[in-house]
Amino acid sequence: MSKRVRSREVCADCSAPEPRWASVNRGVLICDECCSIHRGLGRHSSQVRHLTHCPWPPSQLQPIVLLLLLDPSSSVSGKRKANPQDRVHPNKTEFIKAKYQMLAFVHRMPCREDDSVTAKDLSKQLHSSVRTGNLETCLRLLSLGAQANFFHPEKGNTPLHIAAKAGQILQAELLAVYGADPGALDSSGKTPIDVARQAGHHELAERLVEIQYELTDRLAFYLCGRRPDHRNGQHFIIPQMADSSLDLSDFAKAAKKKLQSLSNHQFEELAMDVYDEVDRRETDAVWLATQNHSTIVTDTTVVPFLPVNPEYSSTRNQGRQKLARFSAHEFATLVIDILADAKRRQWGNSCDSPKENVELILQGTDSRHNSESQDNDQPDYDSVASDEDPVQEATRGNKSSDLSDGPITVQEFMEVKSALTASEAKIQQLLKVNCHLSEELRLMQNKGCSLGGQSPMLENDYETTPSHSELEDTGSPLKAAEGVEPEEEGEEDATLPSTEDVICKTEQITKNIQELLRAAQETKHESFLPCSEKICLAVTEMAALFPKRPSLETVRSSLYLLTSSASRLHRECQKAAEHNPCPSDIQLVTQQVIQCAYDIAKAAKQLVTVTTKENSN
Repeated sequence: MSKRVRSREVCADCSAPEPRWASVNRGVLICDECCSIHRGLGRHSSQVRHLTHCPWPPSQLQPIVLLLLLDPSSSVSGKRKANPQDRVHPNKTEFIKAKYQMLAFVHRMPCREDDSVTAKDLSKQLHSSVRTGNLETCLRLLSLGAQANFFHPEKGNTPLHIAAKAGQILQAELLAVYGADPGALDSSGKTPIDVARQAGHHELAERLVEIQYELTDRLAFYLCGRRPDHRNGQHFIIPQMADSSLDLSDFAKAAKKKLQSLSNHQFEELAMDVYDEVDRRETDAVWLATQNHSTIVTDTTVVPFLPVNPEYSSTRNQGRQKLARFSAHEFATLVIDILADAKRRQWGNSCDSPKENVELILQGTDSRHNSESQDNDQPDYDSVASDEDPVQEATRGNKSSDLSDGPITVQEFMEVKSALTASEAKIQQLLKVNCHLSEELRLMQNKGCSLGGQSPMLENDYETTPSHSELEDTGSPLKAAEGVEPEEEGEEDATLPSTEDVICKTEQITKNIQELLRAAQETKHESFLPCSEKICLAVTEMAALFPKRPSLETVRSSLYLLTSSASRLHRECQKAAEHNPCPSDIQLVTQQVIQCAYDIAKAAKQLVTVTTKENSN
């Protein structure tokens, strides 16, 4: 969707301009705040996807553009619609839950009270409607409970068979979003793919093949950024763990055997859960990279694990949520084993079938993202018996024994991919924080000028920057800050520097941080060390404004954070100046540099705030 078209659209839930997300199964465009609520509902209620940062099949976005059922301009209910200025909680949350979970605003057709009869009637109506191009009617029927895989007893086929025969590719896309099976057989033993080919709709037939392998394609793309070439008969890509040991341990072999011993139904459930976790991790990475992080406390909803699906058992929901605790390497191992076993089950091979050799190509992360693994301090959930938790048993200690012919291992790929995504998000966050900080500094300068009786802003010359050796020999607070916080002797000093002096030094720190961030964005790693030396000098001069033992705990902690972060920044920038570091190392260093710069900016802002507050009293 072009930006010009998006600029004319508004959020379907609160009418905010230029929505950047879409709910695929609801056929609506939504803004960032409403998207955070949709993500919290779970994929069973709303499947969200970014309009520009996520890959879209050519025919999948078109139904969303054409659908008018949930057009934000329509007002089919008496309940007041949320506004862009409303709070996320509870205003927008209550409205969106009522709209998409309770279906409170969907026009319901007169029907009997028997739910089973109602679902059957709705499914028959869906069966008749998909032959036409009326997407809104089909979406309403599906939202009310019509079954996308309904087998018509008299006609002997499913709605997808009808849409395939009529060449309705958009109807097929909508049915697929609601779970229609392209491999379902009609009374003649034909699949919708066969029906489409016989009717001469070859483009639709090829798209149905892609939909049939959507799960395994998505898992493979998540790991190596490649999709199988279905047109030429390649239906599976199975990456390999080149760094694994040649001999699997007995425990790992037992775990793999247990995965292979699952029934097809159990394996399908596990694969779907892993697919949902892949979607959560990729969407989370896009979310972090596109949000405005300048606000310290936000009202938006975070999704640290898969939301509860009320249709699943508590055991399955607990297992799904535990997937978020898998590290990148552990999760990649699970995905590879699922891909290998899916191929084995598809082709009926033995359990010892070899995996394909697939070259892993390290590509950019413009359209592919991977979220970082969750912290270990994330709260646990109710323990689940091992016999009922195939997800955990199948992956614990499980590693592939084959070697890849590609130059980059899956683990290296996942680590670099994760570091790149985190760095991109942190760079955007810091740029916005710096802009916000600069604006606050200008406001404080104006307030300082109105106080009167203070000396004008000091002019500083930072043309000459000391070398690294000079910085170490100065005896500055930076060197003392390495390690634990030093204990100062003597009485506490309550005096504070003038607000103008602190603002002046903070401006210089902010300016140098912006220069460092530009170098990080342009991958000019050779500029890291000179930039860090400028930042260290500005930090040293700012710390010198304050007494050695301030009486305020806020000032002491902020000064320690400021100086220790500057010291760590200088050390990390020295690593970037090393000769020919490997790509994974330089990405990790860049991430650490950005984190240190963020801590310095945060500490400087705290010092400006507390100084302004105390001097105005």
